Amino acid sequence: SEDPSVTLFREYLKIDTVHPKPDYDAAIRFLERVGIDLGLASQKVEVCQGCVVLVLTWQGTNPRLRSILLNSHTDVVPVFEEHWTYPPFEAVKDSEGNIYARGAQDMKCVSIQYLEAIRRLKAEGKSFPRTIHLTFVPDEEMGGHKGMEMFVQRPEFRALNVGFALDEGLASPSDTFSVFYGEKSPWWVKVKCVGSPGHGSHFISNTAAEKLHKVINSFLTFRESEKQRLKSDSSLTLGDVTSLNLTMLEGGVSFNVVPSEMAAGFDIRIPPTMDLKAFEEQVAAWCRGAGDGVTYEFIQKCMDQHVTSTEESDPWWKAFSGVCRDMKLQIKLEIFPAATDSRYIRAAGHPAIGFSPMNRTPVLLHDHNEFLNEQVFLRGIDIYTRLLSALASVPSLPAEA
Repeated sequence: SEDPSVTLFREYLKIDTVHPKPDYDAAIRFLERVGIDLGLASQKVEVCQGCVVLVLTWQGTNPRLRSILLNSHTDVVPVFEEHWTYPPFEAVKDSEGNIYARGAQDMKCVSIQYLEAIRRLKAEGKSFPRTIHLTFVPDEEMGGHKGMEMFVQRPEFRALNVGFALDEGLASPSDTFSVFYGEKSPWWVKVKCVGSPGHGSHFISNTAAEKLHKVINSFLTFRESEKQRLKSDSSLTLGDVTSLNLTMLEGGVSFNVVPSEMAAGFDIRIPPTMDLKAFEEQVAAWCRGAGDGVTYEFIQKCMDQHVTSTEESDPWWKAFSGVCRDMKLQIKLEIFPAATDSRYIRAAGHPAIGFSPMNRTPVLLHDHNEFLNEQVFLRGIDIYTRLLSALASVPSLPAEA
């Protein structure tokens, strides 16, 4: 009695694509099989060894027009099975219709919703002017460096002639649906402090630890100010402020030796409203203020601050928001608080919206007992069916004439 779309979703969830050894081959075979069943053209692009992007294509009636890109990633984050009620790769459905599995929200649900929306439209005999491409990419959970970041630089991506893209968003515990038109810039900063070594029984001057203490204080004082700014202004979301966390500490060789070098790693996510050059100058000032021998380097430094237009004069947004109004979906526009592959798509010059149609659902991506209710999942197919119809029917734009 289970809806076939739910059965397909659960089958995909059972494929173990968890890091550090995701079974990408099994995922690609499964998705390619579904694509062939739907009559979609298939292309596999190996962006680096072992990392394949699968492209499924529903050709439009006017191939000269720019296409619609539906992106999703195949990998999922690790699990701690002892904290799960059900095994995380068995896709158990409980009596309330909640489907428990890693990837249920992030983001295998969206992959299947795309495909099932196309299945429905094809069954209805629909066709559209614009071509629809579905891309299933690896490595997103590791930063996308062996996935979308490399793919957008390749001729196969340019040949897709992308006009507008949809990618992942977040669940929403309220009645509203979160819609993300931009992302924070992720900066991973490593600060290294060099100081005087010596015996652990002495008061050594100018130590690496003293300098690191000052560095950490400066970074975390700023963190607290941003935390309080978010707390004191109800109009702000997490995407509107700079998040900063101390995530790594390195140093020391023995309990009785004062080390000559210590280091700290910080994960910083900066909203598009922040002046990135000015913020780096602030980081440099914090390091200078800690004393001599304090240096910093970027392990990751995203400088792109593109955002997608949400003006009603924009034809893509007009099509997207029009469906939301027609379906009476309450949407909330936000900056995504973390990072997705959308940032690479926007940096390549293409408007992208992050949207996962999951409301009245707790946000459980990367958390224990990740689940999605089957009715929410099925409602998402309804929503994508309408969205794809509207987006793939956007009239020819001036640049396409």
